[in-house]
Amino acid sequence: QVQLVESGGGLVQAGDSLRLSCAASGRTFSNFAMAWFRQAPGKGREFVAGINWSGGSTIYADSVKGRFTISRDNAKNTLYLQMSTLKPEDTSVYYCAVPRDGSYLPTLRLEYTYWGQGTQVTVSS
Repeated sequence: QVQLVESGGGLVQAGDSLRLSCAASGRTFSNFAMAWFRQAPGKGREFVAGINWSGGSTIYADSVKGRFTISRDNAKNTLYLQMSTLKPEDTSVYYCAVPRDGSYLPTLRLEYTYWGQGTQVTVSS
């Protein structure tokens, strides 16, 4: 079992920055890949960014590439998402997640087993 708790969401203006955190517990944090997803009202949950167990490999959705940075601190059991140059279309609930097989980094939602409760990010124009 893995428990995930996101924090750091809020209301910001377009162009601002925000950093999300995800605290993990229940399993050895450094043993598995992790990812951030987001879900806007009326839309499906979409992949945002992922990182492998060591932090040496990352993947980004095209919509956030160059603006968002995913990272992890294995000593603190914490995953981060640094978001810059935020746009109104980034408004969503953001979730961190752990895949069923933590040894690789999938981008499909169905590959992920453990989810946090989500944190709301609202970007005003």
